Amino acid sequence: MFTPAELLDISTLLTPENKIVILTHYNPDGDAIGSSLGLKHYLRAKGIPAEVIVPNDFPKFLKWMPESKKVIIGEYKRKYAFEMISNADVIFCLDFNAPSRIGILGEWLTKAKAKKILIDHHQQPEKFDFVYSDTVIPATSQMIYHFIEAMEDENLVNQDIAECLYTGIMTDTGGFRFRSTSATTHRIIANLIEKGADPSIITSNTWDTNTVSRLHLLALVLGRIEVVNDGKVAVLSLTRNELKEYGFQKGDTEGFVNYGLSIAGVKMAAFFMEDLYDDFIKISFRSKDDVDVNQFSRKYFSGGGHINAAGGKSDESLSDTIETFKKRIEAEEV
Repeated sequence: MFTPAELLDISTLLTPENKIVILTHYNPDGDAIGSSLGLKHYLRAKGIPAEVIVPNDFPKFLKWMPESKKVIIGEYKRKYAFEMISNADVIFCLDFNAPSRIGILGEWLTKAKAKKILIDHHQQPEKFDFVYSDTVIPATSQMIYHFIEAMEDENLVNQDIAECLYTGIMTDTGGFRFRSTSATTHRIIANLIEKGADPSIITSNTWDTNTVSRLHLLALVLGRIEVVNDGKVAVLSLTRNELKEYGFQKGDTEGFVNYGLSIAGVKMAAFFMEDLYDDFIKISFRSKDDVDVNQFSRKYFSGGGHINAAGGKSDESLSDTIETFKKRIEAEEV
């Protein structure tokens, strides 16, 4: 958490007169949107307006959250987003650890004169004016709750804040299944429920939203799961042509990698997908126990993230990337 002195400095910056912007990472997920909107609603409860800006669009299954449709999407409103960032007095940087993680917004953030406040749970954060970084906490949305606590504003948590933060924590913990989910996480969830977050409604709005195209793609993936390395590693994949054939939309492959990890005996799962427009392979890694996919991805696939959840990319073909991956896991004795 921020030091008492830092909290005092931050509180002096949080005024209605200051222009405040909230940024999150490229390809925003549930925690990115949940933490950003949760913070926006908290600031509003204090009488402080703020705007959320994301680099690119986010999945439809997250657009039920309060004011999600007012999120500014940088790739669609470049000039407006640039002006907002350039003229901001305070910029909150949520769920990313470096400007390079926010796409087209990164250069603007670096040049902005605003005070920059980082709240994030990824490893190796770069320098910001104020840094609250904790890699043990499972979701940035939980960190936003801790920030509200530290500001002694728990009484301001309303239903809008509760719904957003609950969604962020739920999605980034895989429905509270991941090892990083703690007793503290569950206590916060209980508090959010008391403040108006309805678990059944949030779960239905977020996860019970399958399209026929998503189910077709899932059927393809499940039909050719490959288990290698003595049954310890699962490999899943999709080609660009398959994405096009079934009308892929952003978010359709969310969570596919977890099916590989659900196989008995599997300690690591990797999902490889050709980008729809550019010639590179997107990779999602998940693991159990002490299998560190963050370090593995950083070492071999220009990525990173958390010990048990990380992403990466490859400029090789899909087949070559998968073969390279298999050689790497043998070398690392996964």
